[in-house]
Amino acid sequence: MARVTIIGGHGKVALLAEPLLVDAGHEVSGIIRTESQSADLMARGATPVVTDIAALTVEQMTELFKELGTEVLIWSAGAGGVGGTERTYSIDRDTAIRSMDAAKASGVKRYIMVSYLGAGTDHGIPADHGFYAYAEAKAAADEYLRSSGLPFTILGPGALTMGEESGIEVTSAPAHESTLSSDTARATVARVLTATVADESTVGKAIPFRDGNTPVAEALAAAPEGTSLR
Repeated sequence: MARVTIIGGHGKVALLAEPLLVDAGHEVSGIIRTESQSADLMARGATPVVTDIAALTVEQMTELFKELGTEVLIWSAGAGGVGGTERTYSIDRDTAIRSMDAAKASGVKRYIMVSYLGAGTDHGIPADHGFYAYAEAKAAADEYLRSSGLPFTILGPGALTMGEESGIEVTSAPAHESTLSSDTARATVARVLTATVADESTVGKAIPFRDGNTPVAEALAAAPEGTSLR
């Protein structure tokens, strides 16, 4: 069992993942921005840590992860399209990269990134599209993680929904290139996160997935080697 820290602890996926991780025996801390969110985490068995992660230096993050005893760090944060392009790059790229440097400096054993299906330098999103800044930021952060030396896993769910939890299909076809639905329930992503923590065979892999019929643990164990979400 591990001490797990989730950056973006009050996100919709994180709030679903926290009780699953706690039930699996992990000690879970969630980094959140406001004290008013604390009760939601405590109700799920997680310990709230109130701080603006985007305002912390690498050194400050390093000390925080050491204080929490973080063994597994999950990045499940994001600007969410709020605050414009500058904020998207600040959080989804720059803050994420600082967290990787801090994870390495503090001795974190696993770094799990929640990315998206189709992420990469060849994401195919045109520069005039509203999703472009996010796609560019995630491409940079994911690439940095691959070369960081950290034991990483990059998870690439499809378009997030509030649907029922299901199994998954590991796929390399992003939504804009596929005639099939790329829908992925947030509850499914939460289950995938929990299973990823338990499965060390996922280290060094980027796993693109969407809702499907294969049980999550089985699909993750069979995910091929490689670092592409396409």
